[in-house]
Amino acid sequence: MQLLDLTLPTAAENLALDEALLEEAESAARAVETLRFWEPAEPLVVVGRSSHIASEVRVDACRNLGIPVLRRISGGAAVVTGPGCLMYAVILERRLHGELRMIDRAHRFVLGTLAAAMKGLVPGVRCHGISDLAIDGRKFSGNSLRCRRNYLLYHGTLLYEFPLELIEQCLAMPPRQPAYRAGRTHAAFVTNLPLPAAAIRRAIAAAWNAGDPLDDWPRELTSRLAAEKYRQPSWNWQF
Repeated sequence: MQLLDLTLPTAAENLALDEALLEEAESAARAVETLRFWEPAEPLVVVGRSSHIASEVRVDACRNLGIPVLRRISGGAAVVTGPGCLMYAVILERRLHGELRMIDRAHRFVLGTLAAAMKGLVPGVRCHGISDLAIDGRKFSGNSLRCRRNYLLYHGTLLYEFPLELIEQCLAMPPRQPAYRAGRTHAAFVTNLPLPAAAIRRAIAAAWNAGDPLDDWPRELTSRLAAEKYRQPSWNWQF
């Protein structure tokens, strides 16, 4: 698996790059699996493909704080990210992994790999709900996926030094909650992973055997997707 540790200048470009990596893999004649890391320079809210912003995001608070709201191509609910939240994305070929043929098994496969990587460093890491990672019942990672015919994009958040109060300020209670949340507020439910970003990167890269640097990433497609989709209100605010 190839490794791309790259944060682009804008939120739109970073979201576009995840999609571009998926599209490039889908059109390739050979297997192209990639692990990417990035970390936003400023806080932002990222909503799911079908999220209804009015019900998931405290829009007025985000405007007052100057925090933009963008939409990703994968499902799930809104998340808040920024400095102190490591973002990852993994592009996997579905034909190489039988677990990726069904959505529930895909979640278990990827999250199980991440949890195993973290357990050696932080006891108590577990998969919870459909797509969460948690320490002793408190969530530090939310994840989502996008499937194409041959490839899958799985990406998510890894909180490690994030100002958790921003979550309460920017997000309403989610419309759908896993049972293990038990109605807890964001402040009572979410936590930071007690590891530095470098250690998280190393553990996850080792778990996926990702060591070959990806130098030829899809620059032109990323730029086009950022301009035509991720910077457009018609995409970000469609629901």
